[in-house]
Amino acid sequence: MTYLTNDQSSQGQWPKYQLLFVESLVKMNDQDCIAVVGSWLARFNEAIAGESNEKSDNNLVGLFHIDSYWRDALALSWSLQTVTDNESICRALRALTAGINISDLRLDVAATPPRVVRRAGTDAIEAFIQFQTNVARCRGMLRLTPSANQLDIWRAWTFFTAMDELIGFEEKVNRNRPTGESYSRDFRGPNWLDKRIAAVDYDSHDPDVLIVGGGHAGLSIAARLAQLGVDTLIVDKNNRVGDNWRNRYHALTLHNQLHVNHLPYLPFPPTWPTYIPKDMLAMWFESYAALMELNFWTESEVTSAIYDSGTNRWKVDIRQAGGNFRQLEPRHVIMATGVSGIPNLPHIETLAKFGGPVLHSSQYHDGEGWSGKNAIVLGSGNSAHDIAQDLHSSGAKVTMVQRGSSLVVNIEPSAQFPYLLYDENRSLDECDSITTSMPLPLTKEAHRHFTKQARDTDRTLLEGLEHIGFRLDFGEDDTGWQFKYLTRGGGYYFNVGCSDLLVDGKIDLVQFDQINSFISSGMKMRDGRQIDADVIILATGYKPQEHLVSKLFGDDVASLVGPIWGYGDTLELRNMYCQTSQPGLWFIAGSFTQCRINSKYLALQIKAIEQGIMPDQIAPKNQPSIP
Repeated sequence: MTYLTNDQSSQGQWPKYQLLFVESLVKMNDQDCIAVVGSWLARFNEAIAGESNEKSDNNLVGLFHIDSYWRDALALSWSLQTVTDNESICRALRALTAGINISDLRLDVAATPPRVVRRAGTDAIEAFIQFQTNVARCRGMLRLTPSANQLDIWRAWTFFTAMDELIGFEEKVNRNRPTGESYSRDFRGPNWLDKRIAAVDYDSHDPDVLIVGGGHAGLSIAARLAQLGVDTLIVDKNNRVGDNWRNRYHALTLHNQLHVNHLPYLPFPPTWPTYIPKDMLAMWFESYAALMELNFWTESEVTSAIYDSGTNRWKVDIRQAGGNFRQLEPRHVIMATGVSGIPNLPHIETLAKFGGPVLHSSQYHDGEGWSGKNAIVLGSGNSAHDIAQDLHSSGAKVTMVQRGSSLVVNIEPSAQFPYLLYDENRSLDECDSITTSMPLPLTKEAHRHFTKQARDTDRTLLEGLEHIGFRLDFGEDDTGWQFKYLTRGGGYYFNVGCSDLLVDGKIDLVQFDQINSFISSGMKMRDGRQIDADVIILATGYKPQEHLVSKLFGDDVASLVGPIWGYGDTLELRNMYCQTSQPGLWFIAGSFTQCRINSKYLALQIKAIEQGIMPDQIAPKNQPSIP
């Protein structure tokens, strides 16, 4: 079904309009699409260039549907923001372009030409655009649909503008790569390796940016900053780069496919498997840090950080191997420790009575030591299922305890439905642009469709789970696993076999409210049964990032910054990839795709601040807002 905006559906022309709309799009060829987009861009350029008055503002408003969306990624607002409805978009564009020398918007001739696509259930002409401001080269995307009752009048359904590069401070890639002066053959001076060792030591200077956490988020933003010439150091408490994956449970493999998980600049080799094993990924992280010339301290843990508003620098204490301490004074600190930080160990009445070991999932490695023994896994998310399956495969008798409802989706093909865009025979860059351009309400609409499609595809499995008493849900408002991740960081399972083991009775399932108490030998159930255990694994997730912020920076900073991750009442992730209310403190987290995309925007903001182009603190508490 084609989704109609409210202004179209309110005309009472739904059946007739739908048929005419679909028919008009079916007839569009490439030249027709180019002509429609060109006409819209010409009208936009004329409207935005004129002074604000009733006529020009009406012309600008008339270019957008009533229910339309403009998402800006730094290009005009220096923030990540979404504006809804045509009148609000007009006001915001007028306010933000008033002091900016913005060039005409034009088609991006290097990108895929305008074409008819379906996004979030709507058929539209999609076009890549480009333009320039007085400080940056920018790109964007436009989606046009016809007006109700006027199929020859095309209006914007979605509008996306994004900063691509700062003029004069372009990334050091391709034609801008380092010249011979940077790596000269000075037979009497230090060579490349000598310079790298000196750069990493930080004996005579402090980094401009300190990144806490060396996983894919930390590596992505460090690589972006390095190409912009910003002196950056990553610190990580693990012994080696990649240990955040290397040290996890033995059987772990990524649950989404290789082609959506590339890091910036260096894609995975085309010979690699579709789903990457953890140790393979750890090896890649270690190689990536070396190949991208990233400054990285392992066995280094931040213990405290205090911001000096007089110098606009942090005083960061770092404990290194052997108990040595270093203090660094960067201007920016980026937390790249993931969506969640500290393991969540909930208080469970009577659990202390259990006589065996109780491990958090972060402490679990493999099930070999529990062969022939009894294990209880508390939780029903990805880690709980994978650990239960690993224990079962090692010969343990496993009981899973479900505390709340969970979403289950087969890894093939259902879990991959949201990534079908990346199979559209487009470049990774174009796919990332399309992903970023979709505003939150339309992304939710798309994921409701993916969730329904997955439920239909996985019907047999889901009915089997319900039959054994497994409590299922499909996310808030049926938006599926992706929005569970975006709002709470978990609560779902990509089935790679454990659900089948549960349905077949090879792994037992009990509900938490069926437990009377824990006892020294396991659990006593309300119906009188006793379930023995030699080990209990708490797959109970992690605490929100606010807890780690409070631990490292203090309660006052945590309170000032506010909630991290999730959406609250906004259309953007809270305090992610943008300035926070605490000067010099930034956050990056999320999937490989999210970090690959948003590391660029985060790096551009820091570079712009360092060069005096962007104000040091433009954001009010928690989330920027457009006029």
